Amino acid sequence: MKEYITKTGSGNIAVDDTLLTKGIETTAGSKILSGFVPLFSADAVERAEKAGYTVAGKTNVGEFGLDLVGEFSYYNDGDEILHGAAAELIAKGEIKGALEVDLNGAPRRAAALSGTDFIKPTYGTVSRYGVIPCACSGEQVGAAAADAQETKKLLTAIAGHDGKDGTSLPAESYDYACGKEIAGMKVGVITQLFDTASEETKAVIKNYAEKLKALGIAVEDVSVEEISAAQSAWQILMAAETCNNVSRYDGVKFGYRTPNYKNIDELYIGSRTEGMNLLTKATVLYGSDVLSKGRYFTCYDKALKVRRVVADKFKELFKAYDALLVPACGKTEYKKYDIGKAFETVYEESAYTAVPNLIGIPAMVTGGVQLMADHFGENILFKIAESAEGTDK
Repeated sequence: MKEYITKTGSGNIAVDDTLLTKGIETTAGSKILSGFVPLFSADAVERAEKAGYTVAGKTNVGEFGLDLVGEFSYYNDGDEILHGAAAELIAKGEIKGALEVDLNGAPRRAAALSGTDFIKPTYGTVSRYGVIPCACSGEQVGAAAADAQETKKLLTAIAGHDGKDGTSLPAESYDYACGKEIAGMKVGVITQLFDTASEETKAVIKNYAEKLKALGIAVEDVSVEEISAAQSAWQILMAAETCNNVSRYDGVKFGYRTPNYKNIDELYIGSRTEGMNLLTKATVLYGSDVLSKGRYFTCYDKALKVRRVVADKFKELFKAYDALLVPACGKTEYKKYDIGKAFETVYEESAYTAVPNLIGIPAMVTGGVQLMADHFGENILFKIAESAEGTDK
C-alpha cells in the first residue's frame, strides 16, 4: 500500500488524506479529487501544529473512507494483506501519531489490526472544519498513536470549540487528564457482536476481559438486540448523506475532468464514471434510492427514528456500565478481495463500528479491542486503556 501520497519532510504526525492540508494535494483517496490542493488546513491540523506537532505527510485512505481500511484507494498498489496506512506507520515507529477521519470505522479497524490505539471522540468535540465530507452527521476527526497516553495528548491538542463548524460543541477545551478509579468499574461485553466474530477475535476479547478483571473491573455479558437495527440505520444515513455530498464533484470546478466530452451532461457523467470507484458508486446509488420519493419514509425517515431508539438504549446501558467491550472488526486479518464484493463486505464489518457513528458516542481501539462509553466518556476509555496497557509493561 502506498503509505504516503505526499511527504513534506520531517515531522512527528501524519494527516489522513480526508483532512485538508494547506498547499498539499488532498484527494480523499479518489481520482475525482486528483490535483486538488487546498488553500487552508483543517482546524484539527492547525490546532495540532499550534500544540507543537509537525506534519510528516499525508497517509493514504480508501476512497472517501468508505472501505474497510483503505484497500480501495485510487492510490493503493494492492497488498495481499490489508492494513491502514497511518496505523502501520505508527506501529513501525515512523510517526508519533496521526489525525484520521472516522466515517465508517476504518481507522478503528486499522488500529485493531496493527496493535495501535485510536479514539473517535464524542461527536462535536473536535471540529469537522476542513474534512472532505461524506456523512456529516456521523463522521468525526480522531487521534491515533502507539499507546493511550500519546493518543490522549494528541486528542487534547485538537479538541475544542470552533466557530467555523456548525456542529462544534461550545466547550473551548476538554480535560482528558482525569478519570474515576478503575477498581469497581463495570464493563459489558455485547453478546451479539462477540458471537459473530471469528474465534481469533473472540480470544482477543477474552484476554482483554481477563486483564480488566485483574484490575478489579467487573466484566459481564449484555444483550443488545438493537445492534442489527443500528447497523442498517447507519448504512442508510451514511449512503444518503454521501450521495448528497459527492454530488459536488462534477469535473468543472476542481479535481479530475474527463478528456472526452461534447456537452455538459457528458462532462458530468464521464468525470464521475472515470473518477470514482465501484464502492463509491454503489453507495451513491443506494443513497439516492433511500432518498427517493417512494422510499424516503420507509428507509431514510425510519433510519432517523432508529437512531433515536438506539441512542436511548445506549443511554440506559451506560447507567449500568461504565464502558462496553466489543470487537473493532470480525477478523484479526483482512486479505485482498474483489471490489465487486466491497459493498456487502463493508456492510458486514460495519456491525462492530456503526453505533458510535450513528449516535455520536466515543469509541476507542486499544489492545486489539474496542471500548465504547457514553457521550463525553473519553476519560473512562483512556483510564481503562492506560491501566490495561500498564499490565503489559
